Formats: sequence, C-alpha cells, structure tokens
Amino acid sequence: MSAFPMVVHVASEVFPFSRSGGLADVMDALPRALASLGVPVAVVSPWYADITQDVREVWRGADGWRLGEARAEGGVRFLFLGGPDFDRPGLYGPDDVPRFARWGAQLLPALAAAGVRAELLHGHDWAAGIAVARARQVGLRSVFTVHNLQYQGRWSMDLASVTELPGSAFSPEGLEYYGGVNLMKGGLVFADAVTTVSPTYAHEVTTPEFGEGLHGVLRARALHGALHGIVNGLDQVRWDPRADADVVPFGDLRGKAPNSARLRAEFGLDDAPIAAVVSRLVEQKGIDVLVQALPQLTRDWNVLVLGSGDPLLEAALTGWGHHPRVRYMSGMQEALAHRLYAGADVFLMPSRFEPCGLSQMISMRYGTLPVVRDTGGLRDTVPGDVGFLFGAEAPEALVGSMAEARAALAKPKVWGARVARAMGMDFSWAGPARQYGLLYERVMGRSADVTPAR
Repeated sequence: MSAFPMVVHVASEVFPFSRSGGLADVMDALPRALASLGVPVAVVSPWYADITQDVREVWRGADGWRLGEARAEGGVRFLFLGGPDFDRPGLYGPDDVPRFARWGAQLLPALAAAGVRAELLHGHDWAAGIAVARARQVGLRSVFTVHNLQYQGRWSMDLASVTELPGSAFSPEGLEYYGGVNLMKGGLVFADAVTTVSPTYAHEVTTPEFGEGLHGVLRARALHGALHGIVNGLDQVRWDPRADADVVPFGDLRGKAPNSARLRAEFGLDDAPIAAVVSRLVEQKGIDVLVQALPQLTRDWNVLVLGSGDPLLEAALTGWGHHPRVRYMSGMQEALAHRLYAGADVFLMPSRFEPCGLSQMISMRYGTLPVVRDTGGLRDTVPGDVGFLFGAEAPEALVGSMAEARAALAKPKVWGARVARAMGMDFSWAGPARQYGLLYERVMGRSADVTPAR
C-alpha cells in the first residue's frame, strides 16, 4: 500500500491527547496500524483547551479558527482544529451538536489552507457527520464508522445555517430527521461506505431493535453493499500482562495467583472466586441486570465493580457497600482497572447491546474469562470454548451463565484449557487494519473485498 493516498481520520477524541472512552483508543491504535502497512494517515480532532501536549499552530483563519499539529507518532500526523467553541475546559457539553457542526464545516477548508491534502476522509461517529457531508459536496471520497448508534447528534433545523451545506443536503434523503437535523444520519447517507465495529453489530443495526430509528437508512446501505462490519483490535502493547507495570507480570494461569491474592488483600475478600466489572454505569451495559442478580451471585462470588455514570446505578451499587462480597469503586482508575483484569477469575459484561467492546478482549488477554451477553461484538470476539455467553436481558440468564462458569472453575484442567486459549488469542490491529485498507481501495475505485454485513 505504499502508493496509497492520504487518509484523514476525523473524530472527537484521540488518545493520549483527549479521551472519554474507547473511541480515543481506536483513534490511537488504528491509524498507527494503518501506517505500519504503508498507508499515509493523519488524525484530526478538536483542539480542546485541556490538551496539554505540545501543539504548534500551523494555520490561523477568520473568527478564531486555527489548526495545530503535534509531533508525529508511529508514522501518524496528529492535527487539531480549534475555535471559540472549544476554548473552554472539558471535552463535551450541552451545546455539542451545534459546535461540532461548525467544527465539521471548518475542517476541510482549514486542512486545505494548511496544505494538508486529504484524499480520503474517514469519519467516526456523529461528530464527524458534517465533515463527511462536506466531503461529498467537494467530491472527496469518504468512509464513515459507527462506533455507537445510540448517540446521533440531533438538533433543530436551525442548525442548517452553520454547516455551510446547500439546502438540498437537508432533505429526507440527507440530514433531515423528523423535522430536525441528525448528524449521524449525515455520515450514513453521504459516505461512500459505512462500517460498524463488528460484523454482528453491522447486521443488528439494520433491525428495529438495534437500529435506533435509523435501521431503514442502514438497511438501504446494506442492500447496496455499502455497509460492512470490521471488528476493532486491541493495543496489545498497552495491554500485555507480561509487561504491565500495574500488576504482578505473568504469562499463564499460575501467574495470576499473586494478582488474585493482591486483590483479596486490597479489598478484604474471602476465598470465593472473583468476578470483576470495569464499565460505564449505563443502561446499555446492563448494570441494572447485574444489580438485580447480586443477591444470587454473592452466594458463590466476590463481585468488584469499577466505574461511574448513571447516578441511580451508582447509588444502587453503593447500597451494597455493607456486603462482605461486594465492592464498588467510583470513577475510572486506570491502575485499578489493570489489577482487576489481572486478578479476577471472570469478567462480567451483561450488555444490552455492544457495538464491539474492548473490555472482553482485555480480560481474555489477562486470563480472566468473560461472561457476556450474546450480542454484537461480544458474539464476534468471545468463543464459546473460552467465555460464557447468555441470551436474555435478565438477571436469571446472567446467574445461569455464572453457574456454568463456577462449574468449569471447579475443574482445574477444564478451566486451565479455557484460560490458555484466552491468553493465546490474537486481538491485534493488524487484521482490522488490512480490512480497512481493502475497503479504502474499494472506495477509491480499486478491486477489493471486505467483510459485508450479513
């Protein structure tokens, strides 16, 4: 791919400059994996006031808009488009839809003014919707990736005036959505190809159950061969139990024992097996199902939960603080997350839907077997001879799957074989990057095949 055109990724966050979740991690790892294949690649994200790394200004335009560039890493250029809307603390706020619409409208002109020649635009989630629509307007090929369809960037039709798009772009075939504007829809309809972050989720979003009101649009894209599922990879350097400074390094099941002992000492746990959760505490993640299952789970398991989110779910978990087998830790504590992945026996993800998920991959890499709902990327990444999958959105289903895990744990040879398979799985970005490269070639008019939506 040495002669490949410049691919510019557009996203609202990128690690290590800005991060609120998994999107930032993808924007760190995927571009580097593409660059290793010889694809010229850049990432453009907002120039948030909280970015502390050295970013030099390379262009300044009217009305306070400016483009900056950080030092390239791993063959990837990191660019930051800033403006008055982003000169404040924090990443997100209540006015995100109009400010990201303005941001998307300014993006291509700013790149051109700074001499950055984008030949293919790859937008990620709703914040990149206007940039993808502008790309279609100027004849620039584009790919649009849905990381989570639940968040769509909806606003009133007043938004049209800040996008610098023609009125025709706001028809029912474009950005219009029930009388307003939907930036996610803009990405879906104006991109040359649409991807989701797992093959199963690519199918699920074409159904009313998972399509979040956009299933008709996605079904139409699928029927025309423009919807594809490419599962995310994992940064296997950052998540490597053999070289993780936050845990007692290990490479097999026997090496987990010191990490389990460390967790028991840290939280005063008895000798029952340990189940861990590291998650945003939201309905999507099935945390309410977990809370309902705790009375039965705690008969056989210690349960450790790390995360924050919905105040009601936080309060429900806090209410279990009296129980000797339940520990809830608020917030997102990176070092503690590593210790949980390393020391637990199983990892719980009772998600109602899961576009891809990274936690189940991390847990398997650390020999902690996932107990997950049979949905989306969980289905695509958790083999039945490694983890434990259940179907219903019900505490009884979770409890049943945990009983299967407990029975397997009681058989050392069976458990050891599962753990060995888990720790030997390849979750690197090399395969997904090759699939994206093939998709780029197809979008640019070259012969290629990629993973279609089923």
